[in-house]
Amino acid sequence: MLFYGLKYKRFSMYLDLKNKTVLVTGSGKRSGIGYAIARKFADNGSNVIISDLGDLVDKDNPIKTGTSGEMNEIVQEFSQECGIKAHAVAFDVTDNLSIQAAVSSIKEEFGDLQVLVNNAGASFGVPNTVENYDEGAWMKTIDVNLHSVFRVSRAILPLMTGSGGTIVNVASRAGKVPPLFNGAYAVAKSGVIMLTKVMAKELAGNNIRVNAVCPGQIMTDLESWRFDLEANFLGTSAKHQEEEMCKTIPLNRIGAPAEVAKLVAYLASDEASYITGQAMNVTGGQLMEL
Repeated sequence: MLFYGLKYKRFSMYLDLKNKTVLVTGSGKRSGIGYAIARKFADNGSNVIISDLGDLVDKDNPIKTGTSGEMNEIVQEFSQECGIKAHAVAFDVTDNLSIQAAVSSIKEEFGDLQVLVNNAGASFGVPNTVENYDEGAWMKTIDVNLHSVFRVSRAILPLMTGSGGTIVNVASRAGKVPPLFNGAYAVAKSGVIMLTKVMAKELAGNNIRVNAVCPGQIMTDLESWRFDLEANFLGTSAKHQEEEMCKTIPLNRIGAPAEVAKLVAYLASDEASYITGQAMNVTGGQLMEL
């Protein structure tokens, strides 16, 4: 497997993020974008809430999710290495009762929240055309990737509306340019982009900015799974599929999770104080349209 990612640098960049409380959904495994985002905030002195399914295993998800053990290890890592307050909360972003229990835990532990990063996502029932897509898999993909952003944001906003804050939603290049045989994911991420704009307009009066990031090809478990899936479908190899993908990227490499994290931290910081309702690409030039 080729990898062209940049080495993660640990240093503080945005002083205004220090001591802010940040929740990052889907951040409970070290190989994901969510972890890189959480680590970036911790490095900037933010108090970080790690969240994932924990022991609530999703048998339909082909990608490993963060276990309670790994989440607790990350909490200890952040606390010891960054000197911040870290907390782990296991909950299901598709279950309102689970979300409310998590919000109660966060309120008890921190009181309020300044930054929410809706990162949790997954894809089910692929590769498939719309004509042949299993309806249950389609609906679940929409639920995990789109409806979860609505549910979690709605539940968290009461912890944020008193002092203002920022929300960053992790959408995807797929929300702007649809990939083949992954329609539900593309539709869901397109919905995340529009939901971001809706929330930005509605929450501006509460001093809450809402933006989205749209990663392209980023080397995560999901991306590796995609290359394996394509290789099996086309009768090639994962390495070949990755090489072919790199040919479509002007920077000629797959991105690193830390590169997405940098943009998320920027959007959450005061450096982006006049930016809201945007969906910014992190694609190595693969997508240059807004």
